[in-house]
Amino acid sequence: MKPGRFTYHAPESLDAAFGLLGEYGDDAKILAGGQSLIPMMNLRMARPDHIVDIAAIPELTGISENGEQVTIGSMTCHADIVAAEILVQRCPILPAAAKFIAHHAIRNRGTIGGSVSHADPAAEWPLIAILLDAEMVVRSSRGERRVQAADFIQSIYTVDLEPDEILTSLVFPVLAADEGWAFQQISRRAGDFAIVTVAVTLALAPGGTIERLRLCLGGMDVTPFRLNDVERDATGKAPDATWMEEVAQLAAASGSPESDMHASIEYRREMAAHLTKQALNTAIQRCRGGDG
Repeated sequence: MKPGRFTYHAPESLDAAFGLLGEYGDDAKILAGGQSLIPMMNLRMARPDHIVDIAAIPELTGISENGEQVTIGSMTCHADIVAAEILVQRCPILPAAAKFIAHHAIRNRGTIGGSVSHADPAAEWPLIAILLDAEMVVRSSRGERRVQAADFIQSIYTVDLEPDEILTSLVFPVLAADEGWAFQQISRRAGDFAIVTVAVTLALAPGGTIERLRLCLGGMDVTPFRLNDVERDATGKAPDATWMEEVAQLAAASGSPESDMHASIEYRREMAAHLTKQALNTAIQRCRGGDG
């Protein structure tokens, strides 16, 4: 199919983009990488009167480090995140997650900001943003505001973004040098949408007990979510097989998964337990100096 009629705009500055969004309001849609919006338009699931393509705005692209944070411009494509040496060194879970996104062609066009703003519950970036408490930098002609990822991603395909606003960048904390991490995902085929995803970061105290745990699940509800109670209770515990099994069962029982054409509720819960154990084991190995 083909999209309905629309007017195409390609502003070269944020001010020009804000002007267009202010003028056309709900009748306009922002085009980032186009990997979600264009198929929806072709299927007539989205019929905007105006498309505002922000690809030519230079300040929306790039990766930079500032102390204990890395900032990624919203129009930075997935492939650039995979290849960014600064991320490999300072926050390796980001390029690791990006490698799971679809295929090379899509990674070369799709953008991190477009993915997070689309808020597909099976997508990798919303889950990673929530796992790491990333900060969303949102701007409009009215000014700038910053929103935590868990507040920005509100529901399936729903985010805290007004019609005249643009997500301009995402700010992630770097991982400590001795902090373990893991990203585990299962799909029917490589590059397909994930059925279940589990991401973990873990730090050990000098005595070998758990100092800090972050654990996030995707595919188990309308948005990815952290297991906050599990994270709090993990502090001071020994990261042994018994503990990992307990956490895996809690992960399997969490959320409100649904059956669909890809998997049943029972399969999703079983995979949540399996992937959680794998992720925890990998993160612990990395804490102890292994390569996972």
